[in-house]
Amino acid sequence: MKIRRVGSAAIAVVLVAIMASAQAVYQPKFKGDPARSDSEAAALGYMRTFLRAQRVYKKKYSHYATSLLDLAKTGSFTRRMVVTERGDYTVKFRPHKEKDTFEITMVPKQLDSTHRSFFSDEQGKIRVDDQKEADESSSVLKAD
Repeated sequence: MKIRRVGSAAIAVVLVAIMASAQAVYQPKFKGDPARSDSEAAALGYMRTFLRAQRVYKKKYSHYATSLLDLAKTGSFTRRMVVTERGDYTVKFRPHKEKDTFEITMVPKQLDSTHRSFFSDEQGKIRVDDQKEADESSSVLKAD
């Protein structure tokens, strides 16, 4: 009987481990989702919301917002989104008031294959880099 219980317990442990590793695989949030992890999906969602808010802000005020706080309550950009620590990512927002342009970068706290860096500017194209902080020379993010 003892051997049988130990065998059953070992099988249960293996099954739990298999189920846990299966849950670790990223599930795309929509068709063509380019994210590789939940953290990337959140970072990209933040960027899309920010870019949409900047377009709405420019239409209303004839120039881009020069701070994240200026964007609060514009479109879906909330006051809580002004906080630059976003889970596994940090937001870097650089306005260029004199040129009425901006840059935004989502920098992962740890750069790896499931935590890439993202960049965009007033053009609205999201760029990606898995080797360094993304910038205007990085590849354009393609939907999968």
